[in-house]
Amino acid sequence: MSTKNRKNELKKERREKQKRQKSKSKNMSFFDSEYQYISTKRTFGLCDDEPPPHKPAYLDETNGSKWIAIVANDAQLEVKFVALDHCIKLLKSDGKTADRCSDGLLTYNSTIIFVELTTATHKNWKSDKDEQLRITISHFEKTKEAKQYDVKKAYIANSKKILRSSYQSRMDKFLSETGYDLRIENRIVI
Repeated sequence: MSTKNRKNELKKERREKQKRQKSKSKNMSFFDSEYQYISTKRTFGLCDDEPPPHKPAYLDETNGSKWIAIVANDAQLEVKFVALDHCIKLLKSDGKTADRCSDGLLTYNSTIIFVELTTATHKNWKSDKDEQLRITISHFEKTKEAKQYDVKKAYIANSKKILRSSYQSRMDKFLSETGYDLRIENRIVI
């Protein structure tokens, strides 16, 4: 086979691989995680223990000292938390596993909330967590499941006391670029 033909074959193989990857992300389910929790409590928390080892985030109803995000569910709706990080693999267009995924998501009725949990205090923690949410949401929006939700939100929750500088411009930009309403706070109101 000539060099030119071989190059054409390689290009064709790459295009087919990219098509398969796109098809996989459309067929991928964000709800395949074995780490799913349901709560109807008025108040519960979301936790993500410090590594090592790297374990999925989880919902907790009893140990408030571990809660990074506090979920206020006054109507006591059935709320599902699905752990994502360390549970699902998001593939980049080149077919490699993406290195970042948000910690999890909450769903109830026709609402979905992607959640990024942190205890970080370094200068760029908001930017890092914002990027993780964007990557995850981008993958989710390629799935059929995304059409099931009318209300779409995202939270960056930090259990550490943080200075309340204005996040409005970041939140507005996030909404216009992703279609998700972003909040930077550790209290999630259902």
